Amino acid sequence: MSAIRKLLIANRGEIACRIMKTARGRGIASVAVFSDADANALHVRMADEAVHIGGPEPAQSYLDIEAVIGAAKASGADAVHPGYGFLSERADFARACNDAGLIFVGPPAQAIAAMGDKAEAKARMIEAGVPCMPGYQGEDQSEETLVQEAEKIGFPVMVKASAGGGGRGMRIVEDKAALSDAIQSARKEAKSAFGDDRLIIERAVTGARHVEIQVFADAHGNCVHLGERDCSPQRRNQKVIEEAPSPVISAEKREEMGAAAVKAAQSVGYVGAGTVEFLYDPARDEFYFLEMNTRLQVEHPVTELVTGLDLVDLQLSVAEGAALPFDQDDIDFEGHAIETRLYAEDPAQGFMPHSGKVRLLEFPDMEDVRIDAGVEAGDIVTTFYDPMIAKVIAYGATRDEARAKLAAALRQTKLLGFAHNRDFLIALLEDDAFAKSEADTGYIERNLDRLTKREAPGRAAALALAGAAMVDLPFGDLLTGWRSRGGAGFPLHLVNSSGEIIKAEIALDGAKVTASHGGAEATIEVLSKTEDTIRYRHANRIGEARYARNHSHLEIDCDGAWERYTDLTLAPASEGAGGDDLVKAPMAGLVTSLRIGTGDPVSKGTVVATIEAMKMEHQLKAPRDGVVAEVFAREGDQVAIRAKLVALKAEE
Repeated sequence: MSAIRKLLIANRGEIACRIMKTARGRGIASVAVFSDADANALHVRMADEAVHIGGPEPAQSYLDIEAVIGAAKASGADAVHPGYGFLSERADFARACNDAGLIFVGPPAQAIAAMGDKAEAKARMIEAGVPCMPGYQGEDQSEETLVQEAEKIGFPVMVKASAGGGGRGMRIVEDKAALSDAIQSARKEAKSAFGDDRLIIERAVTGARHVEIQVFADAHGNCVHLGERDCSPQRRNQKVIEEAPSPVISAEKREEMGAAAVKAAQSVGYVGAGTVEFLYDPARDEFYFLEMNTRLQVEHPVTELVTGLDLVDLQLSVAEGAALPFDQDDIDFEGHAIETRLYAEDPAQGFMPHSGKVRLLEFPDMEDVRIDAGVEAGDIVTTFYDPMIAKVIAYGATRDEARAKLAAALRQTKLLGFAHNRDFLIALLEDDAFAKSEADTGYIERNLDRLTKREAPGRAAALALAGAAMVDLPFGDLLTGWRSRGGAGFPLHLVNSSGEIIKAEIALDGAKVTASHGGAEATIEVLSKTEDTIRYRHANRIGEARYARNHSHLEIDCDGAWERYTDLTLAPASEGAGGDDLVKAPMAGLVTSLRIGTGDPVSKGTVVATIEAMKMEHQLKAPRDGVVAEVFAREGDQVAIRAKLVALKAEE
C-alpha cells in the first residue's frame, strides 16, 4: 500500500473539477495543470495549487508528457490522474509516470497499449473469444485495399480511426461512391486528433444500440462489472444521452455481456476502471465488441447513481494498492439514471461548436439532479478544447421519472454567451421514440430537422421581449426612464441564429411593449427589468426572460427556448446578411484547406474550404453556382467567426 498525499490531475474542465471533489474528500491535495488559455479556468481556481505547462494548443500543453511530468515533480505530487481524453489512453504517459516514481491512477501501460489500438484490440478479443464485428483491421492501409475489404463486408460500413475515440475519425458510408471521400476525411481527422491516420473498417448495423459495460479490476486478480450503460442517441458518432441501465437489455443479456467484458479486461491484465463498448443488435439479440476505453468515461456518473459507488474513489484506492471491497454478488443496481452533455454548439447548424464568454450560467437546485460543471459565469470557452459546459444527470426510481426530472432540470438551466444544445436535449428527452426506448444510434441523424427546429423564446411575445431588452436604460421602480432610438417606438431589424431576417416595429406605451411583424402583433407588460432579467405579463400569463446584450448581439432565454439575434436596426440589410455571394467562417478556427482559387467555377454544394475547430473538421460549401471572385484567407490562417473566406460572382 502506498497512500496518495498529493494528486496532480493531468486534465482540465469538468473532469478535473470532478476528480478534485473526491480527492478533497479523501484529504488528498490537488494540483492542477493549465495552458495559456486556461490561466483563469475553473479547475485552476478549485485546485490547491496549479502549474503552468505551455501554450493553448493541446500539443503545447495537455498533450506534452514532459511538461506534465515536470509539473508533477515541481509540485511534489506523488500520483497523477489522467481523467479522460488528452493523455488518458497513452501507454507512453503511464510508463513515463511510473519511470518518474509517480503513481499512475489508471491501468498498466501494457494494458493501455493492448486496448488503445482498435485493430490490435479487436485481434486480441477474437483470440479471447469475445464476440467481434466482422471487419478489416489489417496492416495494409492503401485505399485500394480498404475499398476491396469494404466491398467484401458489404455496405453500409463504418470507417474508424484505429487509434481514435470520441467519434473522431469515424464515418458511416452507405455505398462505394462515398467511400473514397470518407477514407480521406477520416484519415485527416484521425491524424489531427491522434497523430495516427490508420483506419479499420467494420460492418455497420442498422438499428444498432450502443451498450457499454463498466468494469473494475484490482492488482490482486479481482475483476467485476458494474452493469451497463446505453449510449445509443449519438450525433457525429459522439454520445449525446447516456443512461443506466439500458432499457433494451434483459437481465440475462446483462450478465452475458458483463462476463464478456470481464473476460476482455482480464485478457490484458487490466487494473482500475475501464469500459468495454459493445454494439448490440436488437433484431438478432447479439452483441459485438467495439473497443475498450482504458480510462474513466464521461458518462460514469450514471453508473455511480445506480450502484451508489464513487468510481474516482475506487480508482484512487486501487491505485494505492487496495483490493476491491466487494465481489460481483455484492453489487446492486437500483433505479435509473440519465445523463446529458451540455455543449457550446449549435444543433440547428450541424452541431457547429461555439466559443465565447459565459455571460450567464445557472443550474437548478433539485433533488436527485447532479451537475458536473467545468465552467462558471464569466469564464471563457475557447476554440482549443472540447466545448463541454457541464453534464446534467438525473436519478429516479423508474426511467420515466429520471427522464422527467432531467427535462425539468434542463428547462431551468440558463446559459447565455453563445449557442448551446440545451433546447435540443430537451426535445430529445421528450421525443416519443426516446420515451419508448426506441432511439438507436442513427435516430438523431434521421430526425435531425425535427429535433433541432427552433422555438422562439417567449413564443408569440418573442419580438416584444427583444424590443424590451433593447431599450437603453433599465426600468426604475415606477418603470420610468425609457429611452429608445425613436422616442415612442423604433424599427426592429434582426437576423436570428438561423439566418432569417426579421423586420418588425416596436411601440412603447409606459410599461407596455408591442411588436408588429407580418400583419400580427403581440404586447407584453414589463413588470420589472434588471440588467439580465425581464419579468413580464403576456395574455394573462406572467413569465420571466433572461437576456444578455453584447454589442450588436442579443440573446434571450425564455420558456425553455434560446435564441440569439444580431441587431441590424441601424445597418443596411446586405451588410449584415451577407447574401449568397459570400462563404463565411461559421466558427472561429483554423483554415486547413482551400480547394478553389480566384476565377474557378463552382457549383452549389461544392466544398470550397475546410475549417478545423476543437479537433473537428467542418466542410464549407458554395451556396450557389458561380465563379470565385475573391479568396480572403490562406491555408493555415486562424480566422474569427463570420470572417469572410470566399466571395462568388455570377458566371459571365
